[in-house]
Amino acid sequence: MKAWLVPGLIVMAFVLSSCGGGAKDFIADNYSKSSQVGDVALYSSKDPVGKTVSKIVDADEPAARSADGGNEYLRYDDDIVTVSAGSGGGSTIKVEDIDGTYRSGGYAYLGPGFNPGSPVSGSSGSGGSGSAK
Repeated sequence: MKAWLVPGLIVMAFVLSSCGGGAKDFIADNYSKSSQVGDVALYSSKDPVGKTVSKIVDADEPAARSADGGNEYLRYDDDIVTVSAGSGGGSTIKVEDIDGTYRSGGYAYLGPGFNPGSPVSGSSGSGGSGSAK
């Protein structure tokens, strides 16, 4: 191999290994983890929700995005990231691995792009059995 080619290959290997980590890695590298229980990790950001979400989206574009009541939801192939208002003008970032819980209907419906959708999507909306009328 040509000697001039080796430095270029080293730089390329570094660039490839430092990117592609996705939103989960970006969040872990840039925000303070405050807790982890099972597949749910909480992080804190000194920035408000909008700025925090912008940084995460700039690092890794989500497959779907939704907002509700001041919360921002970002869906990735394997994770749901929820950014909400935290203390002191900052924000809280929740990263949930969606391997099992989400696919089994354990999350509320977050809108288009957040399939499989609501765990009650089979309901006719008329109250169902056992509801008081």
